[in-house]
Amino acid sequence: MQKALANLKVLDLTQFEAGPSATMMLAFMGADVIKIESPGRGDPGRSLRSEGPGMDAYYFMLLNANKRSITLDLKSEEGRAIFLEMVKKADVVVENLAPGAVERLGVSYDDVKDVNPGIVYASVKGFGSYGPYSDYKSFDMIAQAAGGAFSVTGFEGQPPVRPGPTIGDTGTGMHLAIGILGAYIQKLQTGQGQRVEVSMQDAVVNFNRVATQTHYITGEPAPRRGNFMPTAVPSKMYQCQPCGPNDYVYLHAANQQMWNAILETIGRSDLIEDERFATQQGRNAHAQEIYDMIESWTLTKTKYEAMDAFGKAGVPAGAVLDSLEVLNDPHLKARNMIVTVDHPVRGAFTMPGSPIQMSASPTEVTPSPLLGQDTDTVLSDWLGYDDAQLEQLRDQGIV
Repeated sequence: MQKALANLKVLDLTQFEAGPSATMMLAFMGADVIKIESPGRGDPGRSLRSEGPGMDAYYFMLLNANKRSITLDLKSEEGRAIFLEMVKKADVVVENLAPGAVERLGVSYDDVKDVNPGIVYASVKGFGSYGPYSDYKSFDMIAQAAGGAFSVTGFEGQPPVRPGPTIGDTGTGMHLAIGILGAYIQKLQTGQGQRVEVSMQDAVVNFNRVATQTHYITGEPAPRRGNFMPTAVPSKMYQCQPCGPNDYVYLHAANQQMWNAILETIGRSDLIEDERFATQQGRNAHAQEIYDMIESWTLTKTKYEAMDAFGKAGVPAGAVLDSLEVLNDPHLKARNMIVTVDHPVRGAFTMPGSPIQMSASPTEVTPSPLLGQDTDTVLSDWLGYDDAQLEQLRDQGIV
């Protein structure tokens, strides 16, 4: 069946992570995403921690599945002219270049909308295109620091900690994908294009909403809580067998029924009527006693056994899975969230698939393209170039 975004044509000028994560999400849903890269080098993400010349980095492969790649020298007049001809047939242009870069290349929103007024032009900027910080550059960790994520991550009395997931990069990309779809839907209704912008700092602030709630209650900066939720005992990380670095299970009880289920699971149903633990306030007041009691049980189980027991009892619980365990998790594989693709250089490559499940248009994950792999096909299909024209462009170094 036709994919959800099968008719969406996207010109992708993005690099590294924030932009590519947005365009990959569109590609997962069926958009024809044409990744436009400079001849010879391509997206700098291709070489980020690569093991050797000509070997695309895993970093790149994880962020550019389901796309097509062409090479095009946008610094040349002819390369820019070819890009603008492609814009006439496109629905969306996406970029996350440094401040001022698209203006210098002559492919800014103003340049693009002159040839296609209906274009949706989407940008990621570290701090946006206006405001006191707008000229500053950013990476994931900068956005997480300036957006408040560092300040609430870690343990009380200890320095701020950088969160592991790249919410400043990929998280911004998810926001941008939402914005693109919103603008595209509006374009289908009105025929009008527009610019969509997501600041990396703004996106992290959005992710950080709930963490800031204590600020409203206390009037003080939201604190670091570590793995504890002191007002929601027994929510916490509990160690399991065989006590390796990730042998933990996290559980959370949101109501009295879940608390009772925990007691039944760990063999302490005798405490269900105990007045000390009969209310959330009472459990909060006896936190350490509860923590020790639960962990004395989890230490007799593996994290999978603990998650299984609590899960079947109706208690939200998650084993702490490391990267190896995630890539081999049977549940994730059953949902096609972990898939194996056949990369033309790397061979079999197991990677995360699409987190969006659509019943009428399921995702088929294809490997990231080699640099310029689709140049001939795309320029032929989009602009009608023949072999002689393509050869001439190569001789000139434009593709």
